[in-house]
Amino acid sequence: MDDFGGIVRTRPLRVARPSCAREVADAVRRAAADGLPVAARGCGHSTAGESQAPGGVMIDMRGMRAVHDVGRDHITVDAGATWREVLDATLPHGLTPPVLTDHLDLTVGGTLSAGGVGGTSHVHGTQADNVSALEVVTRQGEIAACSASRRRGLFDAVRGGMGRHGVITRATLRLVAAPERVLVCTVPCRDAGDLVALQRRVRADHVSGQAKPAEAGWRFEAKAAVFDGTRPPEGVAPSKVERLPYRDFADRMRPDVAELVRLGEWARPHPWAMVLLPAARAAELIGEVLAGTEVRDVGLSGVVLVKALRIGRVPMLRSPADPVLFGMLRTASPGCRTAAEMAAANRRLHERAAAAGGVPYPAS
Repeated sequence: MDDFGGIVRTRPLRVARPSCAREVADAVRRAAADGLPVAARGCGHSTAGESQAPGGVMIDMRGMRAVHDVGRDHITVDAGATWREVLDATLPHGLTPPVLTDHLDLTVGGTLSAGGVGGTSHVHGTQADNVSALEVVTRQGEIAACSASRRRGLFDAVRGGMGRHGVITRATLRLVAAPERVLVCTVPCRDAGDLVALQRRVRADHVSGQAKPAEAGWRFEAKAAVFDGTRPPEGVAPSKVERLPYRDFADRMRPDVAELVRLGEWARPHPWAMVLLPAARAAELIGEVLAGTEVRDVGLSGVVLVKALRIGRVPMLRSPADPVLFGMLRTASPGCRTAAEMAAANRRLHERAAAAGGVPYPAS
């Protein structure tokens, strides 16, 4: 058994494929009686074996992906549903979750357990900030409903808790009006400081940023998107402007993923590291890290990600007060660094981030 990271490969003693919370609870109680560890697995997009259960019980949640209710401002779904399946249910009603992951083929339970960030997180916080209620199977095998006003301790423990305090089996998510079209502006930036500053000041609905290989080091680029807008945000000078239907914008990674699958890159090891840095130190650290980084250090399809965020009231998500997400999303491509060498570089990044007042993002 492995996961998207492709580095940790273990075998569970047994696999449970539940279709309801009661069956999850049965699997958890039986594992507890046998003294076995438990791990819930959605689409297996973890990068360091978090969705695996060596010698224990792996619970495959994809059998639980039903949509139970779509209201004017909420949707209730099983935790094994992907965000693509959530959108399939909400867009016919003109609604969308306020925060979506860049890659839609991740499960609701998986990203809520990690926090879940997206391009709108500078406005709406994490996906875990936008949950109104959860159904959880606790470590003792109890099926419990929880929210901000009911069993608050459990509600706070499982959001961003990486499965340590229970298995999320159902979630009620906040919804907002979905835009019809998105104006996407590509904005060149001088350096990491310029990129972080632009993301903080720009009045856009969706912001993201990357560092990309250039002839002399790295070039920096921001994406600033305006929902149902006709003009770029004030104060930016885009090099490219696109107008996309909202669904196409939300699913913009799909063609890239298909190409990576075709090339074999999607199946290679992915030693990813993501850290949350204090904004005051982010540009300096990002610049220093990239000054010593070459293409072979991140892989042919690796991505260097920079996102300004807002972290709300999710106690399990440790974060600096004014966080910037810095992600070295490495792929161990042929002719590049090995997965072991990339993992060692990630450990050094975590150490440097800690020295600067940063913390690891839970999913890394």
